[in-house]
Amino acid sequence: MKKLVAVSVAMLSLTVLATPGFSDTKKGGKVDGKHEFQEHCAACHPGGKNIVTPAKSLGKPVLAANGIKTEADIVAKMRNPGPGMTKFTPQAVSDAEAKAIAQYILKTFK
Repeated sequence: MKKLVAVSVAMLSLTVLATPGFSDTKKGGKVDGKHEFQEHCAACHPGGKNIVTPAKSLGKPVLAANGIKTEADIVAKMRNPGPGMTKFTPQAVSDAEAKAIAQYILKTFK
């Protein structure tokens, strides 16, 4: 019986210690757009640039010239991109994460 209690306490302790790792993209319950951008976008868009199609950077004037002006436009492009860009399904990037990334892009890359 003592072994069962000891094992149960050990497993519970590990679970409690591991749980914060599952919420590393959130700050105060809010998704961190910068973190999500770094995780999903920065490989192809370092510093807001575009390594695949350099003429299509993430600056507001370039986005606007390509019909992308709002958070919803960015999320739509993430979900159904053109050639050369990874398609980010809701399973890969949740709606909350996609919205946070869009907010980060609009705020950061002028």
